[in-house]
Amino acid sequence: MAQPIFFKRPPSSTLAEIAALTGAVLVDPAQGARVIRALASLDEAGPMHLSFFDNLRYADQLKATKAGACLVNSRFEADVPAHVTILRAAQPFRAFVKLARTWHADALRPQSWCGDEGIAPSAIIDPSARLEDGVIVDPLAVIGPRAEIGSGTVIGPGAVIGADVRIGRDCNVGARTAIQFALIGNNVLIHPGCSIGQDGYGFLFFGPEGHLKVPQTGRVLIQNDVEIGAGTTIDRGSLRDTVIGEGTKIDNQVQVGHNVTIGRHCLLAAQIGLAGSLTIGDNVALGAKVGINNHLKIGDGAQVTAMSGVKDDIPPNGRWGGFFAKPTRQWFREIIAVERLAQDGSADPKGGGRE
Repeated sequence: MAQPIFFKRPPSSTLAEIAALTGAVLVDPAQGARVIRALASLDEAGPMHLSFFDNLRYADQLKATKAGACLVNSRFEADVPAHVTILRAAQPFRAFVKLARTWHADALRPQSWCGDEGIAPSAIIDPSARLEDGVIVDPLAVIGPRAEIGSGTVIGPGAVIGADVRIGRDCNVGARTAIQFALIGNNVLIHPGCSIGQDGYGFLFFGPEGHLKVPQTGRVLIQNDVEIGAGTTIDRGSLRDTVIGEGTKIDNQVQVGHNVTIGRHCLLAAQIGLAGSLTIGDNVALGAKVGINNHLKIGDGAQVTAMSGVKDDIPPNGRWGGFFAKPTRQWFREIIAVERLAQDGSADPKGGGRE
């Protein structure tokens, strides 16, 4: 299994203690004093490890596991090998994550890259910038005029914070990230290599003078508890602001165009492209490599499958996919019809061939 050499080792705990922490039921109370020292996947676990099972796809791994204990739903208890102590949980993975968050709290948010506290000597901070107590600034970071940074925030090595930028408390700005024209809330995690607040892609095309650049005078507003993955770019607005709503989680290498508004508690997977001036509601989930055209509206609770191209508005709670995206049931019917047509000349998804 992976050795957690970069993180603190969790404390050894008994199964009785683990059951109390996770809310799971120890099926054999006589095993309560058994000690668990670490967490592991089913296929890599040993006698001192706790694992979990909640997906039939891994049934073979469950049968072969050498784990000392396993969190499992009551439906699958009979499938657990006799040498594995059972911790019964209605939601095994949720219980596993609860324990992992307790044991590995240091892995939940980045720390100083260099293990430093305070301001590194090589950091460059404008005299007019205001940093609250407890801010950590790693080597070679640059903080511009009148920038404001809240307590508990970590600015990674080589990061650049532009003039007048405001960053709240308990944030983390990853190495080599550049931020300008932005207001950022509390508890925001920005992973390495992000660019936030640069020009949006705005041009007046094909005029007699060539392509004329449109001034981009808006800002980027990032609300509390947002997480932004490595290499993501978020353009500032042109006439209005680009907004990332509270609690939204953005994966790596996502492009957010100018004037985009993303609602609260959305999930955006890797390599998504969001064109300018579109509006995404709350609790929206977008799969990897989704592309969405400009000026569209994606309703609250909508979901879009990976690698889809969206050119139309999506209603609230819609389930869309494909290229171009449409309601998933319609998309699946069309795929089946095309496959049948290619196989036997019939476009009827219910079957039947050509006479």
